[in-house]
Amino acid sequence: MQTAFDQWQTWAFLSAAFAALTAVLAKVGIERVDPTFATFIRTMVIVIVAGLFVVATNAAQPLNSITSRSYIFLVLSGVATGLSWLCYFRALKMGPVAQVASIDKLSVVFVAIFAALFLGDHLSLKHWLGVALVGGGAIMLASA
Repeated sequence: MQTAFDQWQTWAFLSAAFAALTAVLAKVGIERVDPTFATFIRTMVIVIVAGLFVVATNAAQPLNSITSRSYIFLVLSGVATGLSWLCYFRALKMGPVAQVASIDKLSVVFVAIFAALFLGDHLSLKHWLGVALVGGGAIMLASA
């Protein structure tokens, strides 16, 4: 029998909820901290938490079982994540959290476009309309 934790939608919803908490908690946390150093502290915590998850779920695997292609793309993904976080924390330091987070959610629009262009994902007209609405909503929320 499948549980809610066997569904990708549950994990995606939890991701969104934790991302929302990230924005609010980070805004308070960076009040008197350089945003780049704050990103470093956050990253160290993430390394520890992710390591604990690997141990707790017995998810470790031999490093030589991972292909060089996977390593390349995981490293590139890590670089993109780091740059995203650095930019996000700098924006949080400078702007209102709700507006910064709204613009950050334009990543949904970028993901749809990049997935279609580079991964061959096929979105229906209904899905593209949803992407447009997310984009429009994010821009409206971010407007002063």
